[in-house]
Amino acid sequence: MTPQATLIQYDPSDGVGTDVGSIAVNNVLALISVDGRSASLLMTLSNSGEKNAIVNVQYTSDGEKKTQRVGVTPGESASFGNTPDDVKIIIDNPGVKAGQLLPVYIQYGDFSGSELMVPVLTGDDEHYADLVPENAEED
Repeated sequence: MTPQATLIQYDPSDGVGTDVGSIAVNNVLALISVDGRSASLLMTLSNSGEKNAIVNVQYTSDGEKKTQRVGVTPGESASFGNTPDDVKIIIDNPGVKAGQLLPVYIQYGDFSGSELMVPVLTGDDEHYADLVPENAEED
């Protein structure tokens, strides 16, 4: 038998996603600055639960593991970096280049977390041009 293609799970976007408890993590991708010294993490978190959720987003910045905590209210979605006005998650010296994968670990509450291998893109696509982080300041 041939597997039915419509039953195969995939991410219909540039980014990747997962579910952690009642939190759906959607379209996660990173946009790298022109100089490669900073990246902006784009994602949307949706809370299908009945309580506020504090989600831990862990990544390597400047060679050290960093955790950023973000909140999502029940029945709502929170967008990070997807528009110029969104809250931004900026990763300094991410250690990856455009075309590579950036490991990002997502965890919420008592649920086991999930590591995503996030695609790193440039702002060459018109949809992302105004979302790329600025070049790092010169030392």
